[in-house]
Formats: sequence, C-alpha cells, structure tokens
Amino acid sequence: MCDQRKKCLTIESLNSSVKNVQYAVRGQIFIRAAELEKDIKRGEKHPFERVIRANLGDCHATGQKPITFWRQVMAICVYPKLLESNEFEKDSKERAMDLLSACRGKSIGSYTDSVGLEIVRIHVAEYIKKRDGGISCDPDNVFLTSGATGGIKIMLKMLLNGPNETPAGFMIPIPQYPLYSATISEYNAEKIGYYLDEDNNWSLSIEELERSYQESLKRCQPKAICIINPGNPTGQVLSLENMQQIVKWAYDKRLFILADEVYQDNVYAEGMKFHSFKKVAAELGYPYSQIEIASFYSTSKGFMGECGARAGYFEVVNMDEDVKAELKKLSSAQLCSSVLGQVCMDTIVSPPKPGEPSYELFMKEKQGVLSSLKEKAQLVTELLNKIEGVKCNPVQGAMYAFPQITIPPKAIQHAKENGMEPDMFYCLELINQTGICVVPGSGFHQRPGTYHFRTTILPPTDQIKSLLSKFEKFHVRFLKEWS
Repeated sequence: MCDQRKKCLTIESLNSSVKNVQYAVRGQIFIRAAELEKDIKRGEKHPFERVIRANLGDCHATGQKPITFWRQVMAICVYPKLLESNEFEKDSKERAMDLLSACRGKSIGSYTDSVGLEIVRIHVAEYIKKRDGGISCDPDNVFLTSGATGGIKIMLKMLLNGPNETPAGFMIPIPQYPLYSATISEYNAEKIGYYLDEDNNWSLSIEELERSYQESLKRCQPKAICIINPGNPTGQVLSLENMQQIVKWAYDKRLFILADEVYQDNVYAEGMKFHSFKKVAAELGYPYSQIEIASFYSTSKGFMGECGARAGYFEVVNMDEDVKAELKKLSSAQLCSSVLGQVCMDTIVSPPKPGEPSYELFMKEKQGVLSSLKEKAQLVTELLNKIEGVKCNPVQGAMYAFPQITIPPKAIQHAKENGMEPDMFYCLELINQTGICVVPGSGFHQRPGTYHFRTTILPPTDQIKSLLSKFEKFHVRFLKEWS
C-alpha cells in the first residue's frame, strides 16, 4: 500500500527567502536554450542549425584556448608522474613541485587550511602589492574561495544583522549582476538599488547614491555598498575621480565597500585604466585610508577564463582583528576551496617571469586573448549602434555589451498580458527564431520604461558578425510585426 503521508518539504513549507531568489543568467532563456539544443540533437527542425550562447561569460565554452603554463602546472599537480615527461617545461615542473610540497601528503587530494594554502596566499599578496604600486598586502588578509562568488557570499553574511534587529541593507548598482540580488534575497536582507547613468556611459553619481541611501533608511540599516568595476553587465570603467568621490561618500556614511574587481584585467577603452578601491583609498590619505574594504578576484574572467576551476580570492582591508577571527571561523565551516582551483590561482597571480622557459609563450597567449577582446569590444559596440532602435554605450571593459532596445507598445502590452517582462518576451522570441541566447535586461534590473539585454563579446569575431547580422534581421522584423 502506498504511503500517502504528505512530504516534509513542500513548495508551501519551503523557505520563502529561497523562493524569492532569482538568477537571470541561468533563468528561463538559459533553460530554453538547453531544450533547443536537445531538440537539434534529436534531429528536430528549427529555423537555425545551432544555439548561439551569448548569455554567459564562459570564455572556454566559446572557443578561447587555455594558457599553457597554467594547464601544465595543474596537470602535474593532478598526476605527479608527469614530472617525468619531457613535454613539460622546467618552470612548470618546479612550480608544481612547490605547490605539491605545500599540500599535506604532497597531494591536491588533501584538505588545505580553510583560508587556503599559505604559499598561494603569499603569492596573491605579492601580486596585489605589485598591482597597487607598492602598497603593502598582508597574506593574513587574503582568503582563497570557490570563485569570487564564495567570497562575496561570506562577506554579505558577515554584514547581516541579527533576526530581531532592523534588516541589513546592501547598496547594489542597477543594472547589477544577479548574484547580489539573489544572495541578498536568500539572506532575507534588503536590496538598496542605485541607478547607473546610462546617458553618461553608466557612470555613478554621488547624488544618486545619496538619494538611494536616504530612501532606504525607513526600511533597513545600510551596511555596505557593492561596486562592480569594470561593470557587469554594463561594461563601464570607473574613473579615478569618480572612485575618490565614492570612497569619501562611503566613509562618511560608515559603509563597508564590497569591491567586485574580477574584470580588472579587462580594460579596452583608450585612456581608461583600472584602479583598485584599496589603492584609491590609501592614496586619499587619512581618514579615508581607514575605510573597510573587501576586494574580490577570480580565475574565471580577465584573460584567464578558467571558470570551471572555481577559484577566487578576496582581500580584507582595515578589518577589525576580532572580526577577522570570526571570519576565519566562518570560513572553516566550509573546510576549504578546491585545491586544484588554488593551484590555478597561484599560476595566475605568479606567472612566468622574463628569462624563464614558459615566459615567451605565456606573454604571446595573454596578449593574444586581450587584444582579441579589445577588438571585439569595439566591433560589438559599432555593429549594435548601426541597428535601428538599438543604442549601446561603448564597451570600455569586462566582457559584455548591454544595449538598450526599442520594444513597440503593442509588444509591451502583449508581454504584460502574458505575465512576462517585455524584454523577456523579446529575448524568448529572439532565441526561438534565431537560436541566439542572451539575457533580458530585467534580470539585472533597469530604469523603468527602458529595455535591454546582455550579450557577451566572447565568441570568435566571425561568429560575432554572424550573430549580430542575425540579430539585426530579427530586430527589424520584430519592430515591423509589433508596430
């Protein structure tokens, strides 16, 4: 006889904070892309031969080749018998031996300290010091994590208020990467959205920060400001002057700065340069140099694209020592991040040096990736702006374009009658008619009355040209059909 007992966990009893989580880059369009790929594999006919995935910043999935030095070191660490091979460079072997010696049992199959291997954290600290022009970095302030995501989530958790207190609020940009809104919902905290200025290349104004901050005071206690620089999905790079204004404003408001700097290697626009918030605050001098900051980095972006390694780090700056002890305690509950990922991070922050066997090939591969991304950033901006009813700011950095699109009123009404955001309807039509998979702007939030989508600039140049040619034909057809 069947047990008719009701399940312990039902959709009604499920934590409401979980049900409130939305993660657009793997949402409805992503699911539809997977369905279409299965259809094509089964031989079913569609108006296109393949799905073009332009929704994720997944470099290797779009054809980018791995950097040789990194993969040699990782391969040896996975299978140390490769130390006997003549196909691997001497410096790759030496690095692998150093990393294996730092592992318990000389195996990456063993746990590390919860904050990560000391040798890797030392190399991260040296990398940060060099990046910031000599400003010191203590390895004890470096935490190795499962991608930047792991660090961001643990820092948001550290900043939450207690269950019977006023909810913690986190200032996040609009548009923003959905990790932030999803995690804030998961933690039952409050989102404090501040709008980026699309008419001024997605710049950030202090007046808008002040408006957003003041509006939030009646519902939460603002605890931190999250800043993505270079921007995702918007592709802007903050100027030094703008960053100085932000640091001063955040200091006056007693806000912790959460600096998402995973795209720091991806700056393409002439005259633009990446500045870390740590460096900006330090150079402003006292009292702004005392502001608390957590800065995040990842192996997934830059010229690396090692998304599957799931490796990242964050550095805390000016954190109270007692609080840092609690942070280490919280980190220990997760045991440690992937050790292979830690190995990958080590090769990235401490690459081959001039004169070493792997150096010339490493520089050739690195420059090849970055020059290609710069070329594609310019190409995507140029081609999108030639299309009627499409407006796109220059892709100054990161890996994405975020064009604004015109959607006719009739299509907007149709979407709303069917319980959809207008740009979700648009993007579903786009993938169903062309196989092009992008992310609706509503998934990142946007100013009311505007509509966007995010597309990566990662596919090879010929595929980008083909993609945008198909997109243009679709867009013109869509405007005609719904006007």
